[in-house]
Amino acid sequence: MNLAQYIDKNQVIIELSARTKNEVLAELIDQLIKKRPSLIRDKVFDIILTRENLGTTGIGDGVAIPHGKIDELDEVLIVAGRSRQGLDFAALDHKPAHIFFLVLAPEKSAGKHLKILAFISRLLQDHAFKESFMRAESRDELWTLITRT
Repeated sequence: MNLAQYIDKNQVIIELSARTKNEVLAELIDQLIKKRPSLIRDKVFDIILTRENLGTTGIGDGVAIPHGKIDELDEVLIVAGRSRQGLDFAALDHKPAHIFFLVLAPEKSAGKHLKILAFISRLLQDHAFKESFMRAESRDELWTLITRT
């Protein structure tokens, strides 16, 4: 799978300014809204937060993959971000999260949505990938890393 069809360079945040879970969700969603201005920010935030309240998407080992589905989309959209400092995302291992991939999918795309989440999850289990992600010095470098997989 090539993530380049779901994320573009402008959807990669080299250093998140957020310091809380809600702030990081808002920052990732704001980047998504820049790509798709027709989306209603508060609605997307509510969808992502509702999913988050079912169980954390902070999967541990410094990674969080918040996600949700919305009727207004006809394609999957992804935003990636990094926090070198890390922040509490209520991760399963109780450690700070540093790497974030927000996935927003059309309501009727269960198969594709799940395949993308599984792919990102596997990718982020690769220690070398995560180290490269954390060491990247520019948005271009991060985007290349994400999309060459």
